[in-house]
Amino acid sequence: MERYLAEMLGTAILILLGNGVVANSALNKTYAENAGWIVITAAWGMAVFVAVFAVGPISGAHINPAVTLALAAAGLFPWSEAPPYIIAQVTGAIIGAVLVWLFYRHHYEATKDAGAIKATFCTAPAIRRPWNNFLSEVIGTVVLVYGVLNIAAPEVGLGALDALPVGLLVFVIGLSLGGTTGYAINPARDLGPRIVHQLAPIANKGGSDWGYSWVPILGPVVGAFAAALLHRLI
Repeated sequence: MERYLAEMLGTAILILLGNGVVANSALNKTYAENAGWIVITAAWGMAVFVAVFAVGPISGAHINPAVTLALAAAGLFPWSEAPPYIIAQVTGAIIGAVLVWLFYRHHYEATKDAGAIKATFCTAPAIRRPWNNFLSEVIGTVVLVYGVLNIAAPEVGLGALDALPVGLLVFVIGLSLGGTTGYAINPARDLGPRIVHQLAPIANKGGSDWGYSWVPILGPVVGAFAAALLHRLI
């Protein structure tokens, strides 16, 4: 149970800090309004660093169903543990998104742009071409997960010493590959906050775009299995 709680906590930290920087940049009347892409990608990388450092020694800090599935597919993690890990990750993502909403609630009230509000919860394509967007998520996740599989200790996952390289890996993915879809590369990161966006009583929030949600969920799953196969072959 301790490991599942750690996964939930780690994912909540990831979303609180990661979606928090998006809220800080996208919502009206914050000090960091319009801070830009470099700030967002840097903070997401540091969010991963903090989350991995905090819970890595306890749970291996998967904090991402794609990582859990890839570790299991690569024979580095028991399949029986995958479902509770993924449930913990999605739950943690929901908690993190709720905390962002509560933290910035007055700035949500001051923001009328539905797209900006939704961006603080879940991803959306810069140009809506679903299959190209799907490919972007697959490729980005392959880069992430293949890197993690080569960083992580065998049969454990990530530890505290892995926090910095994984954070830098996420930073460069955001800088180089994040401009097409907002680089979910993590099904829980998109699904949990999208659920919160659907349910939260936020004025002017618009729809939650569930028709697009398969892209940031299935894309990372396919990318995870592709990375696991690559890891087995090379």
